[in-house]
Amino acid sequence: MIGKLKGVVDEIAEDHVVIDVGGVGYVAFCGARTLRNLPAAGEATVLFIETFLREDMLRLYGFGSEVERGWFRLLQNVQGVGARLALAVLGTLSPAELANAVSLQDRAMVSRAPGVGPKVAARIVTELKDKIPALAGGIDLPAAALAPAAGGASTPVTDAISALSNLGYPREQAASAVAVAVKDAGEDAASPTLIRLALKALSR
Repeated sequence: MIGKLKGVVDEIAEDHVVIDVGGVGYVAFCGARTLRNLPAAGEATVLFIETFLREDMLRLYGFGSEVERGWFRLLQNVQGVGARLALAVLGTLSPAELANAVSLQDRAMVSRAPGVGPKVAARIVTELKDKIPALAGGIDLPAAALAPAAGGASTPVTDAISALSNLGYPREQAASAVAVAVKDAGEDAASPTLIRLALKALSR
């Protein structure tokens, strides 16, 4: 079982990288974000590896961090999500962005990943909500602030995120700022307070 590769980048392709480790080239399939963050050919790198071994196939999946690899494993516990879709999600969202999307039950953010439809996105945010504390890749919001409102009504958190989005901030950046605001102001803070504190956080 291969858990990590430390070597030199030999080649970067559309969906994989070849890492030269002591003269042996290992092919590791990676998400788009991981591939973009790799150094140029000839430079040293480290990849955390998830090994898939079957009777007819040995495949390595590479990640830039242990947290990212943890999300890869976790995503595949969701019905309808295999290795390909898990890589697509991680190729679109960073671990922190994915954690925020799950915390805030933001299906739209998850469905930005290629091949992830509304139903799969809904299963991801629903089934993983109680599992993200085990991963240190995102911002934790207080439980009361994360609870969905009855009947799908808006909450101060969702109102604040929407307001910041209307001001032109990317949704994931707005969610991160509101998460900081909730921590500062408390679970019962009203949306104007959250918006004010979030704007302060965004201005730093």
